[in-house]
Amino acid sequence: MQTLLRKTVFPVLGNEDLFDMEDAAKVEVPEGSVALTTDSFTVKPLFFPGGDIGKLSICGTVNDLAMRGAKPLFMTLALVLEEGLSFNKLEKALESVGKWAREAGVKIVSGDTKVVERGFADGMYINTTGVGVIFEGKEVSIRGAKEGDVLIINGFVGDHGMAVMNARESIFSDANLSSDCAPLWGLVDTMQDAACLHALRDPTRGGLGAALKEMAQASGCHLEIWEEDIPVRAPVEAACEMLGLDPLFVANEGKLLCAVAPLDADTVLCAMRSHPYGKEARIIGEVVSGKPGEVTVRTSMGTRRPLRMPSGEQLPRIC
Repeated sequence: MQTLLRKTVFPVLGNEDLFDMEDAAKVEVPEGSVALTTDSFTVKPLFFPGGDIGKLSICGTVNDLAMRGAKPLFMTLALVLEEGLSFNKLEKALESVGKWAREAGVKIVSGDTKVVERGFADGMYINTTGVGVIFEGKEVSIRGAKEGDVLIINGFVGDHGMAVMNARESIFSDANLSSDCAPLWGLVDTMQDAACLHALRDPTRGGLGAALKEMAQASGCHLEIWEEDIPVRAPVEAACEMLGLDPLFVANEGKLLCAVAPLDADTVLCAMRSHPYGKEARIIGEVVSGKPGEVTVRTSMGTRRPLRMPSGEQLPRIC
């Protein structure tokens, strides 16, 4: 996907800012700065433990804005519906959209609906555009990580990917697998009140591993994570072991990776743990001297290995 974007999509569009690969664009307006992001959501099944396509569309958009330090304000919502989709499922998804939009403090201000032939849309696709405001001194960028910074995650990884996979295939009938899907602006706001955040990224489709690599490459620095400190729930770890998957590359929808100055780490960690979506926050690594753009994993045995991106996706699209 990254190769396709960099070699085919971005050059054709002719906007050099796209190469920064930020989660949301910073747009200058006379009154200040706004953040703009757009996303499309497709998940199978449409409803899964811990979430659904409606909740996913709100949280995914809100979180992309939050990763730039932007307070989400407005969203558009476009629906692509498959012929034969039941009104019950549509109403259930829209009720979820409304509930989580209110939870996130964002207003749906525009939208569109299209119907396509049976067999062409997996039931429903949702496209969103989100607009947020970046207050003075609050902008955050994936490019801001610096040598010496501490890396923090706000909780367990891999929950969303394995919950959706299990809901789709019913592999583990007795497993307690539930998505972590959640809107993170409130958590980011709490963190910003505590200290200056150098860099943020939400580890979605490519998991924590992809977010780490993207932060290292964008910031031009070397990241090291500590394998023993990566939080993975027992059911997720067991499911990944049985399927031959690496939890580091399993999707999340309610997690963020943060880089902060070492002197601020404890303050930020304390602030995160005071918020409902940060109770399990912990330090998982640091920015060290080394080859720019690379990530090293310090194993439980004290050895080190490079973190390599998988050649393809581990799972079918789930967000």
